[in-house]
Amino acid sequence: MTKHTIITIGRQFGSGGHEIGNRLAERLDVPLYDYNLIRMAARELKVSEDMATQVDETILGRFLSAYVVNSGTYTAFMGNDAYGVPLSDMVYDAQTEIIKKLAERSSCIFVGRCADYVLGDYSNCINTFIYAYKDDRIRRIMKIYNLNEKQAWDKIKKIDKERKLYYEAHTGRQWGSIEAHEMMFNASLMGIDGVVDVLEAIYHKRDVSR
Repeated sequence: MTKHTIITIGRQFGSGGHEIGNRLAERLDVPLYDYNLIRMAARELKVSEDMATQVDETILGRFLSAYVVNSGTYTAFMGNDAYGVPLSDMVYDAQTEIIKKLAERSSCIFVGRCADYVLGDYSNCINTFIYAYKDDRIRRIMKIYNLNEKQAWDKIKKIDKERKLYYEAHTGRQWGSIEAHEMMFNASLMGIDGVVDVLEAIYHKRDVSR
């Protein structure tokens, strides 16, 4: 069975991880899977994309509310898993199966969604984590979302917390650690293009040597 070269990108919110993934996908001419995984999972579960987006990369639904199947629809209930599996877990499971199938189809890039853990037994996977300095992250989020400095930092803290809880709950690993991600890149020091350059070189070396 052919093993394709896969790159997974974990990232702090506002670090530029998604932009790095996009630029790298263009250079390598390979698919990028990020937000589109939500759409695929929603279609698989037969729920709306908006509903799946609400629980994407978060486990807060486990504690606040979840959803159970009832005559083909999803109904809300307050934190009692005895009634069914939380939608956040269902979306995670659906994305997990989709990630595995896509990894077998062709070389590609996955951003987030615990892809490094999901493909843990995949021998040709390059697992990375992108981080950046606080000030750079704030500036990026202020520009993207048209927020003031305080609003941007509050949003960063909230989403980072959700990603950390999500990752650690599903993997048992420490989010943002070198043990979990193999390679870590400071986008503030290297710049977006600098990180892309390095990952492009690693990809080609790995692709040739396999």
